[in-house]
Amino acid sequence: MIKSKRIQQMKEYVYQHESVSLDELMDHFQVSKNTVRRDVQELVDSGILKKVYGGVSVNHSTLIKFNERKDLYLGKKQLIGQLAATCVEDGDVLFVDSGTTTLEMLPYLAHRHLTIVTNNFDFIHDARAYSGLTLFSTGGMLERNTNSFVGYQSLELLQKYNITKAFLASTGISIANGVTNSSPMETEIKSMVAKKSLSTYLMIDDSKFDQYSLTTYCQLSDLSCIVTNSKPPEAYENYASEHEIRLLYP
Repeated sequence: MIKSKRIQQMKEYVYQHESVSLDELMDHFQVSKNTVRRDVQELVDSGILKKVYGGVSVNHSTLIKFNERKDLYLGKKQLIGQLAATCVEDGDVLFVDSGTTTLEMLPYLAHRHLTIVTNNFDFIHDARAYSGLTLFSTGGMLERNTNSFVGYQSLELLQKYNITKAFLASTGISIANGVTNSSPMETEIKSMVAKKSLSTYLMIDDSKFDQYSLTTYCQLSDLSCIVTNSKPPEAYENYASEHEIRLLYP
């Protein structure tokens, strides 16, 4: 495997597991410890990972920049975007969350007639070409790491909107900790939208199950539907059945 591809996969592996040992990386990627050390050092120097005793972990103090996250699991995100768009009907008032997964809905909404409220800068930018989409920005401060609008202005505007369907993203979910997010500045917005919307759709790829981040913005039981790229673990299927949560996957 070429070095650049290995480092990219190593970054994804650590983000999936939060913290891993050097020995685990050696076994998983079938390379020497010296190779692992060199690859890890590049990721540490870039600020993406940080060293811990015997290994590395996600550096939550510096979120991966939006353009870097867009390339992570892109095929999975595109599939999730396509599936989520099947839940949308003309005339809906949508909230489209910040994040790279929710952005992948846009190609499948392009020729619909919808009202969309969003704090996702890239979604607003890319959706300008489609006349059937009426766009409302939440306003506020632009958070450059996530290309999203945040702040009290966003919260004040969202209190006024009547949203029929919200499409939300997450950095990790677990049955114990609920639906979580790495950015406290975004958490209040996500939490408010989850409470106000008639239906709440969570869009996550399969690496996000049994993971959790800094803040919880709602419980799994608050969701109407989980949209993902493959069959969820059995514990989540059972939980969804008990709490009448729809699971949508290929």
